[in-house]
Amino acid sequence: QVQLVESGGGLVQPGGSLRLSCAAAGATLDYYGIHWFRQAPGKEREGVSCISSSDGRTFYADSVKGRFTISRDNAKNTVYLQMNSLKPEDTAVYYCAAAPRCFDQPDYWGQGTQVTVSS
Repeated sequence: QVQLVESGGGLVQPGGSLRLSCAAAGATLDYYGIHWFRQAPGKEREGVSCISSSDGRTFYADSVKGRFTISRDNAKNTVYLQMNSLKPEDTAVYYCAAAPRCFDQPDYWGQGTQVTVSS
């Protein structure tokens, strides 16, 4: 059983930055493709980014490309999402999730962390 815990959310002004963390217990994260999803009120869940387990390839939604960076620290068993140039439309609950590969549906989910971008 993989347990995922997100942290790093908060309130930030437009143009600001946040770094989200996804820490794992019960398994080694580098065996999994790790996704970041987000869900805003009244909207469907959206895939934001994923980092592959096998070769470290990264994938991004068009809406965040060039602003967000996903990375992993295997020594800390943690995956990060660096979010720069934040916009109000980035406001959502952000979830990390583990899947066998980035193209698979996740098997494990974290509880989510709130990101609010507002002046």
